Amino acid sequence: MTSAHRANLPAGPAGHSGPLVPEQVSAAVMAFTLLADPTRVRILWALRDEDLDVATLAEIAGCRPTVASQHLSKLRFGGLVEATRDGRRMIYRLRGSHVRALLAEALFQADHQVSGKPTHD
Repeated sequence: MTSAHRANLPAGPAGHSGPLVPEQVSAAVMAFTLLADPTRVRILWALRDEDLDVATLAEIAGCRPTVASQHLSKLRFGGLVEATRDGRRMIYRLRGSHVRALLAEALFQADHQVSGKPTHD
């Protein structure tokens, strides 16, 4: 790609300009890979407004708690959720507003594809 073509590309995320570094690309690929599973998307969506435990997340996602726990482990490893201990339970939450925004934008895009609504900038 020529520098003239690069000049016409949209600016990167706020505070992130210039070329991408390999670590950024790897982290983005990891996040998108983790979003490529319906159970994980349901778990993340459930966490958008409140912190929840494994049993509640399993019920919402329609899976067994052991399955939800395995998905949550992957989401923690990928940096999309974090957990705190509350007695014998682990309570999960989204890891920051960027994760919430990423999830929302992915689902808004999906809504446009499913509903046929025109896309917008």
